[in-house]
Amino acid sequence: MAQTESAEKSGTRAEMREETERAILDAAEVVFAEAGFGGATMQAIADACGLPKANLHYYFASKEKLYRRVVERIFMIWLEAADSFDTEAEPEIALRRYIARKMLLSRDYRSGSKVWANEVMHGAPIIQDYLETTLQAWTETRVAVIRRWIAEGRIAAIDPKWLLYMIWATTQHYADFAHQVETLNRGPLTDAQWQDATETVCGIVLRGIGLDPGAPR
Repeated sequence: MAQTESAEKSGTRAEMREETERAILDAAEVVFAEAGFGGATMQAIADACGLPKANLHYYFASKEKLYRRVVERIFMIWLEAADSFDTEAEPEIALRRYIARKMLLSRDYRSGSKVWANEVMHGAPIIQDYLETTLQAWTETRVAVIRRWIAEGRIAAIDPKWLLYMIWATTQHYADFAHQVETLNRGPLTDAQWQDATETVCGIVLRGIGLDPGAPR
């Protein structure tokens, strides 16, 4: 009985810790997105998540360690989306899924996208290792797939890297420049507008590499 109660208390504490860490990371993501790494302070993050600063330091000893965790979480979400680029699927299906997932990330993880963009624009001082290893490896595998499609005559001959960069830039624009998009749209995009934007991006990309997005599959 005592062991059961002890296990339950331990489980509860672990759940509470996990919930608190998630709240801290959510708040830190917004603060870093708005102020950048240099402008963000641990006090501002503590205020944003409703914790005393001392409690924040209990979970994350420094701003650098907290920032690293925020970026790591963003990167893992990005990798999950990247897996939607199925290397075994038909070109249109693979690219449609990938573009749609990237657009969804821009809608649901706006602050995270901004943190990532700010980090890269400042020379990636914290995540350079991710760029040189995990991202490089993922990119090389997809470049190889796109080159295979070209060799098989399934898409137009283009440089695979330029295609990937264009997809990243276009989809992430909806997060990184969300204020501009919403200002010109006179308000946040509706679900129907997000769908239309996604279909527009897919159509332009697919037609640009010689596919007919309207053809029967």
